[in-house]
Amino acid sequence: MSRQVPLLILLLWALAALFGGPLSEAANRIELGRILAPPGWDGLLGFDDLGRPLLQRLIVGARGSFLVAFGVVGLSAGLGTLLGLVAGYRGGLVDLLLVRLIDLFLAFPGILLAIALAGIMGPGLENLIIALTVVGWVGYARLTRAQVLSLKQRDHVTAAVALGSRQGYILWHHLLPLLAAPLIVEATFGVAGMVIAEAGLSFLGLGIQPPTASWGSMIRDGAAYMLMAPHMVLAPGLAILLVVLSLNLLGDRLRDHLDIRLTARKRW
Repeated sequence: MSRQVPLLILLLWALAALFGGPLSEAANRIELGRILAPPGWDGLLGFDDLGRPLLQRLIVGARGSFLVAFGVVGLSAGLGTLLGLVAGYRGGLVDLLLVRLIDLFLAFPGILLAIALAGIMGPGLENLIIALTVVGWVGYARLTRAQVLSLKQRDHVTAAVALGSRQGYILWHHLLPLLAAPLIVEATFGVAGMVIAEAGLSFLGLGIQPPTASWGSMIRDGAAYMLMAPHMVLAPGLAILLVVLSLNLLGDRLRDHLDIRLTARKRW
């Protein structure tokens, strides 16, 4: 895959999410004469079991996956980074409590916990973001804590402590900038994971609710018509595949670019 293709796919995803709102009415318009109609000039991706155009529904569904992915990653990264910074720097009982809490969350499959929380709180976009955030902060907290335990022994941090700098100043100005690179890479892969998680929960009926389009619910609706109308599953399935693959490729590229050792080796 060309280096520009993943960026183009992600740009199209973002544009569909940001500007696809006016298509909501067209995406929910039922035309009984076009039920399960295959792709053609009147519908580039075909129509579903209610005669709704899949192209418009795919564009509207991009909004839900985009909001959930970036909303969950933003909240999870913020919460996990804050907890990891404080626990890793302070150590002692605070660090011990965070480690035990992380172990507790890691002992239980995250997706099952998200399903349980979404089932308790009920379906919907807001509840879906909350449920995924509850299980998503753990990775960022563990990564931040591990980095802080190493970085807080650096000379510039020791010098800042000796000069009487406040703890918040040290965390914000001396430690957080050094954590930015690994956190950005982790967040990139996290967005890809949240796209899959949103689709999975919507497939189970615990995410975005009809008639609002969602890639996961589109696959669920098309599963019963795989032999008669495979385009109902192929269209959203390929959309998820391309977006997740592009995010993973972008994450790999960012990791290589931000790796100082690899960059120095290339220069030599």
